Amino acid sequence: MAETTTTVTAARPIKVIAGADSFGCTLKDALVSHLRSLNIDVEDLGTSAYYSIAAEVGRRVSSSAGADTETRGLVACGTGVGVAMFANKFPGVFAATRLSPTDALNARSINNSNVLAVSGMSTTPESAVEILDAWLNTPFKAPCPASESKPWPEEVSSFLEKSINEMPKIGAESAPLESSCSICCLVKNRDLREIDIIPGGSMKIVRESPTSAVVRFKAGSVEPAHHHTFGHDLVVMEGKKSVWNLTKNERFDLAFGDYLFTPAGDVHRVKYYEDTEFFIKWDGKWDMFFDEDLEAAKKAIDQELENGGK
Repeated sequence: MAETTTTVTAARPIKVIAGADSFGCTLKDALVSHLRSLNIDVEDLGTSAYYSIAAEVGRRVSSSAGADTETRGLVACGTGVGVAMFANKFPGVFAATRLSPTDALNARSINNSNVLAVSGMSTTPESAVEILDAWLNTPFKAPCPASESKPWPEEVSSFLEKSINEMPKIGAESAPLESSCSICCLVKNRDLREIDIIPGGSMKIVRESPTSAVVRFKAGSVEPAHHHTFGHDLVVMEGKKSVWNLTKNERFDLAFGDYLFTPAGDVHRVKYYEDTEFFIKWDGKWDMFFDEDLEAAKKAIDQELENGGK
């Protein structure tokens, strides 16, 4: 005689925002396919650095709080830990790394988890589907392994109910601050000087030798092929750009949180797709030697994008 099991089915989320890094993309793709087979609306953000993709999923789930429709997130990386850390940086996001259906049941029942983080290295697609289904089908405060599969006692149930209102306030209290980023604070309320030799660019040097600066470029701006006598490190704080290292015949597409090092002497060309701001550091005094003019650079970039797409 077949064993009969009874499950409590929660209302399906109206939408799931999904994303992964290169270590979690295969597992994410399998789970996205499963969600779509259940007729759940999925917005797949694709693959990027674990901190960038998780932050974007977290940002979108956070911004949906209070809406009539429910939005949850699904993130994956090698361990499932890094993506959870960065998704959780946004108020109202409760991301939990789950390695078993039992973990998923507890996270939904106790913490009302709205972002599921999974491990591409430790979890098979079959196990991940079981984890995802448990996470989808378990309502907040439902009986779970932590409650010995019994309804929570009244005092615990009351505490959990109170927590659902108090938890989203944590982090939101500091929202009026313009930025808690140390790099951003360096340039806050300071005017950036225009870079005369490159239209659309402006820069503020915040430290000398080793030198660091915050640089901004308007959407559509182009840096013609050039090189420096120094190598430089940069981190994108806002916007999107592409860097073509012509010396090494490499292209780097950068967005929020992405890092790039360009060695001294390497000739590189840059295109800005959005208003972009980045932090850059180098040793020595600033110099810049152009290897082409602006019109030649624009023509080369247009040809590149036409052939390979943005």
